[in-house]
Amino acid sequence: MNGHEVRVELGDRSYSVYIGAGVRHHLPRVVAALGARRAVVVSARPAEWVPDPGVPHELVTARDGEPDKNLATVEELCRRFARAGLTRSDVVISCGGGTTTDTAGLAAALYHRGISVIHLPTSLLAQVDASTGGKTAVNLPEGKNLVGAYWQPRAVLCDTDYLETLPTRERVNGYGEIARCHFIGAGDLRNRPVAEQIAASVARKAAIVSADERDTGLRHLLNYGHTLGHALELTSGFAVRHGEGVAIGTVFAGRLAGHLGRIGRARVHEHLEVVRHYGLPWQLPDTADLDQLVKVMHQDKKALDGLAFVLDGPAGAELVRGVPDLAVAECLAAMPRG
Repeated sequence: MNGHEVRVELGDRSYSVYIGAGVRHHLPRVVAALGARRAVVVSARPAEWVPDPGVPHELVTARDGEPDKNLATVEELCRRFARAGLTRSDVVISCGGGTTTDTAGLAAALYHRGISVIHLPTSLLAQVDASTGGKTAVNLPEGKNLVGAYWQPRAVLCDTDYLETLPTRERVNGYGEIARCHFIGAGDLRNRPVAEQIAASVARKAAIVSADERDTGLRHLLNYGHTLGHALELTSGFAVRHGEGVAIGTVFAGRLAGHLGRIGRARVHEHLEVVRHYGLPWQLPDTADLDQLVKVMHQDKKALDGLAFVLDGPAGAELVRGVPDLAVAECLAAMPRG
């Protein structure tokens, strides 16, 4: 295939992520390599966006967005798989943004206790992060991504042609994950072509996932900026989008690391510089309720002993548990609003 290929090395569950213009057209070859006889395509995009998988298939219409990222949607997808006659030897194909890859991925993980899934992510956010790594999850009213499973895809096709169709806000939203990669070992990706930015971000994630598939240590790095980011999403009713929340959370993580004496002022400012370079929001929304944000952050999956954040430090980013509420509150109160 043309473009970039990144391998996620997980033994007999290893797979490739293909990145570049036109890679979606390799879907029939990927499906054939699996030996699948039938497919269900779960698509949040027009039918013409999805290449023919090369086997008999049924198209199921989905909707991107957090409101449909729930267990009711997962149940409906599994029922559609059953009505289509899918077996364990068949395949689910997702085509859409990160909420679609998450929801279809979880349905595939649960149906027949696991059926192959291939992702065709169509948003920058999904290509950079959500489609790779095997984390599938849906939301509960009590929190984001609280119900899920680890289920690795068989392949991911990140076709950069899809990005040309994105509205400006959605394209910028995707840079939130690229910005946070700056602080978890991907290097400075500013001013590089978008395919290279995606490939470098995916390569860093692949290395982390290969070393820690189930989030017992190193994989926590991928949550840089996410603790506050998820809280902003949830408390705003998802008016703050995921990448936007991660961007604001990344700036906050720099400020908190500085407040705790882990990094100096120049490194704190670098967080702001990187986020602003990509045109991302960096201020707390005017409507943000600080007490509510702290309450929601206490429900974060990493918060086993008080508040937990992935923070920069002398040896690089690491998970820091037991961060005092007072320090978090003081840094939140000092954050600009806009």
